[in-house]
Formats: sequence, C-alpha cells, structure tokens
Amino acid sequence: MGALPAGRILWILIFTGITGVGGSNVCTSRGASTCKQCLAVHPSCAWCFQEDFGQGVATSSRCDLKSNLVEAGCAPSGLESPSSKLQVIEDRPLSNKAAGATQDVTQIKPQKLQITLRPDDAKRFTVKVRQVEGYPVDLYYLMDLSYSMNDDLTRLRTLGKGLAEAMTETTSNLRMGFGAFVDKPVSPYMYISPEEAVRNPCYSINTTCLPQFGYKHVLSLTEEVSRFTEEVKKQMVSRNRDAPEGGFDAIIQAAVCKEQIGWRPGASHLLIFTSDAKTHVALDGRLAGIVQPNDGMCHLNSENMYSMSTTMDYPSLALITEKMSENNINLIFAVTNPVLRLYQNYSDLIPGTAVGVLSNDSGNVIQLIKKAYEKIRSKVELELQGVPEELSLSFNATCLKGEVIPGLKSCSGLNIGDTVSFSVEARARGCPREKKKTFIIKPVGFKDSLSITVTFECDCRCQNKAQPDSPKCHYGNGTYECGICQCHPGRLGSHCECAEGDYNPTEQDRCSGPTGSGGPQSAICSGRGECVCGQCVCHSSDFGKVWGKLCECDDFNCLRFKGELCSGHGVCNCGFCQCAPDWQGENCNCSRRTDTCMSNLGLLCSGRGQCVCGACECTQPGAYGATCDKCPTCPDACTMKKECVECKHFKRGKLFEDNTCSRICKDEIVLVDEIVLHDTNAVNCTYKDENDCVERFQYFEDASGKSILFVIKEPGTTG
Repeated sequence: MGALPAGRILWILIFTGITGVGGSNVCTSRGASTCKQCLAVHPSCAWCFQEDFGQGVATSSRCDLKSNLVEAGCAPSGLESPSSKLQVIEDRPLSNKAAGATQDVTQIKPQKLQITLRPDDAKRFTVKVRQVEGYPVDLYYLMDLSYSMNDDLTRLRTLGKGLAEAMTETTSNLRMGFGAFVDKPVSPYMYISPEEAVRNPCYSINTTCLPQFGYKHVLSLTEEVSRFTEEVKKQMVSRNRDAPEGGFDAIIQAAVCKEQIGWRPGASHLLIFTSDAKTHVALDGRLAGIVQPNDGMCHLNSENMYSMSTTMDYPSLALITEKMSENNINLIFAVTNPVLRLYQNYSDLIPGTAVGVLSNDSGNVIQLIKKAYEKIRSKVELELQGVPEELSLSFNATCLKGEVIPGLKSCSGLNIGDTVSFSVEARARGCPREKKKTFIIKPVGFKDSLSITVTFECDCRCQNKAQPDSPKCHYGNGTYECGICQCHPGRLGSHCECAEGDYNPTEQDRCSGPTGSGGPQSAICSGRGECVCGQCVCHSSDFGKVWGKLCECDDFNCLRFKGELCSGHGVCNCGFCQCAPDWQGENCNCSRRTDTCMSNLGLLCSGRGQCVCGACECTQPGAYGATCDKCPTCPDACTMKKECVECKHFKRGKLFEDNTCSRICKDEIVLVDEIVLHDTNAVNCTYKDENDCVERFQYFEDASGKSILFVIKEPGTTG
C-alpha cells in the first residue's frame, strides 16, 4: 500500500481530534445543553437554534458538527458557528537605518493586530524584529560615591571623551548624563556621632568629604561631552557606615524621572551602574524604621535630590524589572570582582541587563561599557505586557541560520541589522468577563511594540434574542433562548412542562442509553441521577461536578499522574484532560517548554539530543548531562574549529573540497604573529597539518557571540 497524500493525512489528524480516539463525536459527547456550552466544547462545534429542529430529539443533538446539523435539517441561517479571525491593522516595513526622525524608525512588524478567538481555538502570526544601524543612544552614568570609590572618581574625570568616542562606533547620536548615590542619610546607615561626623562623615579618618546623601541627579542627558567631564570633575565622595549601598533607590529614580534625566522616547536607553559594594534591597529599610514600600514614582526635589530617601523603603527587584521594562532601559552593572556573583544573580532576574567586571580604579570602564552594550545589542528577547489569564501564548524562534527553535522567544549572537522572526500562537483558554482585551509584545529595551487586541467569542448571537417567561416554555415557565427552553427553578422538560417530583415510568427510557447494538440498556442516568419527566437530574458529588444528558460527564474521572488529576497541569472535563498552556499529553504530564533544554551556549540540548517533554534525551554517543553538555568522547572546540582554519585560511581540507566551508564556518580569521590571551574563555589549539607542520590558533567568542579564530601566520615544523 502506497503512502497517503499529505493533505489526506492532515484531514485524518483533524478529524481524529474532533471525533476523539474512540471515534465518538466530541460535540455530542460532552453534555452541552446550551449554545454557549456548545461553543466551548470544540472550535469545530456548531449549535442549531432553529425552532423546529430535531422535533422529538434531545436538546444536546443541537450541538454537533456543522455538516451534521445541516444534514439533519438545520438551515444555514439557523446555525450559530462563529469563526476565529486575525486581522492586521498596522504593518509598516522594517527600517534599515535610523535616518530622520526616530518616530519614523520601525524595528518590529506588524505593529497592531486584532484577533477574534473561540474557546480553545488558536491563531498564529509572525513577529519580525530588526535592530537598525545608527540608532540614537542615551547613556546615563550612575556612580557610587562612597569613600571606597575615590580612585574610581579620579579616573572617571578623564574618561568622558574616550567613552563618547568609543560609543560613536555604534551610534552617531549619543547623549550622556550623570548621577550619584551613597545611601539613605539616616541611622544606622550613616555616622551620627560625634555631631561633626554628620557634616563630614570622613571626620574620624582625618579628611574631608561630602555629607551623606541618598541619590542626586547631577547632569541631564546632553550631547556636550565637555559638560559631562566638567560635572564629574566637580564631584566629591562621601562616606556611609554600613557596607551595602543605596544604589537601587538611585536606579528607580534615574529610570522614572524621565523629564529631569532627559530620556528621549526614540533612543536606546543605557543606565550604567558602577559600584564596588553590595546594595540594599526591599525590607532593609526596616533597620531604620522605614516601612513605607517604594512606590516607583519620581521624587526629585528642586535641587535634584531624592526627597523620599528617609521615608520610603528600598525598591524590590520586581519593581526594578517593571520600571526598566516600562521605560525601555537596559541596565549595565559595572561592579568589582568581589560582588560580581551577586550582580550576576540580579542580572539573571532583570531582562535586558548585562554585567561587567570593573577594575579597582575603573580604568577599564570604557571597554566594559562598550562590550556590555554590544552584548545587549546582540540579543533580541520578547517580553509580554498585560496578557489576559485566559489567553495562552507559545513561541517558536527563527534566528540567524533559519533554524526553528520551539518554545524560545529570544535570539542571540546577532549583528546590527540582522532580522529575526518569532512565530506566535495565541490560544483562548477561557472566557473572561471583559470580552475584549489588549496586550503588548515588545523586544526588551525597545520602544517599538506590537499591540494586540483579542476578542473572546464566547457568547452566541442568538442569546441577544432571548424571550423571558416565553409562552413557548409551557405558559411562561422558562426563557426561550437559542431554540430551547431554559426552565425556571423547579421546572423540567424540553418545554418546562414538568415539575420536580412528577413521576412517569414510561419516560424512564429517555434517561438511559443502550450499552451496545441490540444490548440491554445502561443504568438510568448512569447511576448518578434521577429521571424526572424524561430528563436526568444529576446528583451532587463530594468529588466534583456531574452533568450531561445521562449524567455521563464529571470533572474528577480523568487520568492521573503521581496521584494528581491531569498531573496537576490541567482540568478534567468529561473524562478528558484539558491541559494548561505549557503542557500536553493524555494526562498533561509532558511539558511543551524547551527553555529547560537550553545549554549555556543557547543550543537546544547542546546540539547533541532532542528536547522531549521539557528534558533532553541525548542522541550523540557519549553525551550526558541535563542539557547533554557533557561529552568526553565528542569532538572538542579545537577539533571542530580546526576544519574551519583549514578551509577558510589554507583553502584545503574536507569542508573546502565539498564546498560547505562558507555555510558551516561563520568565523572571522585574524592572522597574528603570536598568540595572546584575548579573554579568559578563549581556547588555545594546536594541530599537525597534512605537511607535518604544527598549526596554532586561538578560538574566541566576543560579547556579541561572534566567533574569531586568531591564527599564527607562520606555522611551526616538527623536528
């Protein structure tokens, strides 16, 4: 038997999803007795509200596949079957360069979408992002002016021009500003005795310094680099009592005081935080009796000093993350080695943040900032704002080599001008009170964003024509809605013609179904209800809810995993698990996430395995570890990069012969006279070539993820 055509396979898969594994029709098997319930069963289900439809047939038959309803006699005009839709409202093309007004620069497309979704239905769309060349940069330098930073301040007084020149390699439109911090000027963070120490905290060490302050804004963002240098030269250090500083207070004020700082709406915002100490965080203010939480608002007085330093607590990491995102700011921690690990942990929790090691006198600050900025610009990561709880989003990233990475919403190793795309699936998982909601998808640190308005199509149009106390419902004993009677409490029957307590043995057959063709009937109301007027009234249960035409449905008889219903990752609906967005499988025990399979290099299972249910299954012999990152028998970096040196530099070898060199080797070759250590993570390699000469090179990845091979010009020979 030949292979099935692709189109037929797809149709079979769709049909299987609608009918279920056992062949039952999902629309008629979930006990839907109203139009709204029917729409929630499956996106393929339709409801017939035609009054004379299915005379003598149970009301649940009104919920079925659209084709079945039409075949059964329902006119197309009597069908309630809304469809999900996606409409692109705004779709400007991506810009190449930041020429002209910044508001005309577009780095994400599309810009505005409208989506209409039925329950459990999904729509997929593509988001493209490009970091344009020459984009304006606002750089605000926030410096710790505690006494231990005295030599750093001396060095910074001469670095303004050099910093500006280094940044002009990235942008021709740079503005720089300056601010400083120490800590809250209140005990126990400051010296209060003797009295002279309040005016001069350096009194006890026989020198003079400024009175302690929390945060002061010194210079608004300006294109005049000379002003930056002048203002820094005027600064003096202060001295505080305890080791941690109040830098987080300063970060919040520098982020939210947009007018005072001068942040431009159409520019990249860099906040450089330099310190050699730990920092206080939320709740540390209680040491000084400060219990009022930080409100994340601007509190600079007429002298540009933080006015709430002694009355408001330090901010939390969550608040800093929120304000960085809200104001499109990339934070760079330039800190000394003793506190590097701490700030790396902070960076892991704050998207769009980079960390660099500051030398003891800040002599390397220019290289540090440039490298950190290149690292930030080499990555595009999407963040979400205001996503409704009832909407689940899943992402697939397509980065540089066209490889689709499931579950990822970021790309790294990019150059300015590279375009990446993300396939996004939006699925309705419920019905919120507000029918229409808007949320945002945006790259971290960008002003550009995609605005999406989603309409949840949970109600039926025929509900708007409902007739309360309708004569069609046995003298007004119910509301006539969407072709059926919704009976008042205490009334039953298709037309509300019966009262609870009525008993008619001849109608018992309508409350049970056959167990098989020609077989005996099943228990009345599945043994979980009473038959009243030919209708099942389901018993309540301590385990959960029971419903359905024959009380055949409940929310507690589903597959379990480790004792938990639907593995604790979904809800039970009439015998089937409806999984939460990040889970799949019959019992929802299989994770859809792939970020748990990402190695430190950003490769799925280190390129040596497959991500199955959120865990790596290593396929390359010898590979092991949580991300298949350990592999003693795998080719090492030197072995792999040796082939690129051979084909790109010497024009020989296997990759050169089969014409795959340019596709596989993206490395830059740099010829050198001798190998010097360019970075602590650089790898020195040696191999013997086909002429028995010893070739030496160094493999190094820069901050942007770019691979560089430093190759010795003249090979050595073996004796």
